Amino acid sequence: MQAGGGAEGEPGGEGEREPLNPEAADTLGVSPTYREFVRHSYLELMGANQHSLHALNWRRLYLSRAKLKASSRTSALLSGFAMVAMVEVQLEDYDYPPGLLMAFSVCTTVLVAVHLFALMVSTCILPNIEAVSNIHNLNSVNESPHERMHRYIELAWGFSTALGIFLFLTEVVLICWVKFMPVGGGGWDAAVASTVIMVPVGVVFVVFALHFYRSLVSHKTDRHQQELEELSKIKYQLDGEATAVQTV
Repeated sequence: MQAGGGAEGEPGGEGEREPLNPEAADTLGVSPTYREFVRHSYLELMGANQHSLHALNWRRLYLSRAKLKASSRTSALLSGFAMVAMVEVQLEDYDYPPGLLMAFSVCTTVLVAVHLFALMVSTCILPNIEAVSNIHNLNSVNESPHERMHRYIELAWGFSTALGIFLFLTEVVLICWVKFMPVGGGGWDAAVASTVIMVPVGVVFVVFALHFYRSLVSHKTDRHQQELEELSKIKYQLDGEATAVQTV
């Protein structure tokens, strides 16, 4: 009876035990609601930063895939035309200038080689990028080889669109000279006319290519500057949130 009564009347029982540190809940004057809000904001900001990084990686993947597709289509088309022109051209019994025949042969060979190289790069890299792009998972972008193969993708795209098209324009002029020079009468005038027409087209093509390249570089520079500013803002926000979390 005494033991039971002692247990009931003992002031230090578990039912009436006071906290060891009554002021722990009010440390630094921070309420639990504010603590949860700060932590939630910190995690939300980290998630937004990670989402932006994934979005940038996916954009690069889609851009690389588009460049490879454009390179493969353009290279297959122009290299086929060059091969047909090389095979179907019929040399007349005419005393051609040696420089003309050499220029035609070299231009055709380089044209086909450049486009076949771009086609080979597109054929080797594009299936790996397509396989990753069809997976509906944000983290799967890291499995794509587009970042490691970035230089080859840019090289194939430049060969196919810039150098390849310029060589194709040169090929057209040389074919006109080879076909029209043996023709009597107005053959020489026809070759000169084709050259006069194609030279301004080539100049416009080169000017547009340079202007497009400068505009693209300027756009990338502006985008990188904006991304650096955004990263700087995110860094300051993360530093502030981390300091608040440590304080809490």
